[in-house]
Amino acid sequence: MLADKDRIFTNIYGMYDRSLKGAQSRGHWDGTADLIARGRDAIVQEMKDSGLRGRGGAGFPTGLKWSFMPKGDDGRPHYLVVNADESEPGTCKDREIMRHDPHTLVEGCLIAGFAMGAHTAYIYLRGEYIREREALQIAIDECYDAGLLGRNAAGSGWDFDVYLHHGAGAYICGEETALLESLEGKKGMPRLKPPFPANAGLYGAPTTVNNVESIAVAPTILRRGAAWFAGFGRPNNAGTKLFAISGHVNNPCVVEEAMSIPLRELLDKHCGGVRGGWKNLKAVIPGGSSVPCLPHGICDDAIMDFDWLREQRSGLGTAAVIVMDQSTDIIKAIWRLSKFYKHESCGQCTPCREGTGWMMRVMDRLVTGDAEPEEIDMLLDVTKQVEGHTICALGDAAAWPIQGLIRHYRNEIEDRIKHKRTGRVSAVAAE
Repeated sequence: MLADKDRIFTNIYGMYDRSLKGAQSRGHWDGTADLIARGRDAIVQEMKDSGLRGRGGAGFPTGLKWSFMPKGDDGRPHYLVVNADESEPGTCKDREIMRHDPHTLVEGCLIAGFAMGAHTAYIYLRGEYIREREALQIAIDECYDAGLLGRNAAGSGWDFDVYLHHGAGAYICGEETALLESLEGKKGMPRLKPPFPANAGLYGAPTTVNNVESIAVAPTILRRGAAWFAGFGRPNNAGTKLFAISGHVNNPCVVEEAMSIPLRELLDKHCGGVRGGWKNLKAVIPGGSSVPCLPHGICDDAIMDFDWLREQRSGLGTAAVIVMDQSTDIIKAIWRLSKFYKHESCGQCTPCREGTGWMMRVMDRLVTGDAEPEEIDMLLDVTKQVEGHTICALGDAAAWPIQGLIRHYRNEIEDRIKHKRTGRVSAVAAE
């Protein structure tokens, strides 16, 4: 279990003062100019050595991403864009940072911006996050008043500005290039890559898009050293991580823990266990709605990190753990997710635009048992045609929950179809 002294987010529950003064009393904004004085290359190298992987879902090494920013000056400005468009169902970790510990993010923006040669950061905030925007704007204003942002930010010799941009609540704008399109005032639709944002991002200039948590942990990593951060978790899965646990647990919560913590330990220690006991567990979605669910049998030994979950054909994603007990209609739960992805598809790619609606309509029938048994394999086949054939990952996100359902709960789907035909009472049909 992570010791309190090793927690990066010391006010995640909002029990203390979230103002600049409060943040400084907890060690933030301490010697920021000295960290910047180390120079760009040293900061990027330290981030690489720490083993931090992006906390927005994909798990790409953060230091490596920063290093893609061009070193020379070709006359174009560099931009840091923080992805605070937290729209994945089940995910609610970044909002706690912005609401209760906003200075971790603002200081992270300054240090990350310097490391990539950027004088400007844009924080793109989810449309529904009203209070979070207010808390973040207050924190930014405090920093300008205290000389921590603006000209010669924090006495570092680096000029740096931070702007908040409020989205309109579209899930697709959480995809980094769709986010850039939206930030430029266009319709939020993903761009083709290449060019990658590091070459041509916001306004055609070099840009790095990072998740809130990835940026907010950077100052603490630099203060305490890469080796400290790398000391948590299994190799290639380093550091501490915010886990957002919801669903059928006794105490849903957001908690900072070491990577690679066993799932059962996470639920028992921080959430008071599964409602009705561990035996009552049916399935867990380990990383937000876009990753395949894990059945009870796999959950017994589950380890919460990128690599272990990928080996189980699922993923850590944003570490939004959705717990479902035996009372759950798993087919209906996955149908609800397919409905969400159909609604949020931007319609740019044919496989996604047509496929998400097609998958949802088949799921409609599976929920009530009104499908043919052969439609299960047909549905699986369609998910494979959508997966990997779209510009962005929304197609994969729509396909994977259904694939997980068919992989682990095919017998429930078949039972429901049989029950509908024969009136046999071997399965609980959806209400």
